[in-house]
Amino acid sequence: MNQSHEPTSRFTTSQWGLVALIVAVSGGSVLYKFLFSHDLGHTAATFIGIPALLAILLALAPRPKSATGSILRGIGIALLIIAPLLGEGYLCILMAAPLFLLVGVVVGAFIDHSRRKRGVKLSCVALVLLPLSLEGIVPALTYDRDQTVEVTRTVDAPASAVAAALAQSPDVETALPRFLRIGFPRPLEAHGTGIALNDTRTIHFAGAEGDPPGDLVMRVSDEHPGYVRFTAVSDTSKLTQWVRWQSSEVLYTPIDATHTTVTWRISFSRQLDPYWYFTPWERFAVGQAAKYLIAANATPSSR
Repeated sequence: MNQSHEPTSRFTTSQWGLVALIVAVSGGSVLYKFLFSHDLGHTAATFIGIPALLAILLALAPRPKSATGSILRGIGIALLIIAPLLGEGYLCILMAAPLFLLVGVVVGAFIDHSRRKRGVKLSCVALVLLPLSLEGIVPALTYDRDQTVEVTRTVDAPASAVAAALAQSPDVETALPRFLRIGFPRPLEAHGTGIALNDTRTIHFAGAEGDPPGDLVMRVSDEHPGYVRFTAVSDTSKLTQWVRWQSSEVLYTPIDATHTTVTWRISFSRQLDPYWYFTPWERFAVGQAAKYLIAANATPSSR
């Protein structure tokens, strides 16, 4: 006697892909909250570990034609879902997106290769990415954070006028470079005058990502003709998410009676890992800040 069998209901590949995406986004969200609750949100565990987790979870979905394409599509959708929820925090997504996608490409390439050659396992991918995810957590895997950037410009003013401008607070009405307008906290007010020893400057920055405004306080720690050094005393601004200011050194040398060479050198501590990805970003941003400071605090015509 033949028995009839009802067809078994199964998810389609597309439906399984959607389930994998939901699981991946949920897993990434849980890891994100865990890392930030343990003050690890600026380490490589966030910027390499989370995309690695997303990619591995997406790779476990039923096989598409290309694991790399599936992973990149999933990560892209995840970023688009998360970005609107972060408000001003979209800046972090903007900066980190290329790194997320790069990790996705690496994982996808391993998976696609293993399917063709049957020689690379998913566990091997995890073993490769795990050490890269520990920068900022394990001291031995954390690179030197101290950086120095300097910018030199010619100011159309005598050295005495440059010195007088430096003795004033920065002119916060000076337009910020375009890169610094994409979401970084903006200077709202500046207070303090003088370039004698122990004179101070307080720069009040807008808040970001739901955090309140904060102040960067600098003190004159060295001064002689043609040179002044400002050392950071405290910083409660949101800038500490990216960099911690250490000092600003200003060298101004007369070229002739109406022109002065101004070099603004900023020393800071990098706050984001991994170093090989975020160091160029941070150095570029600080370089833009140095250009701004020459225009806002060393150029008499800007005041």
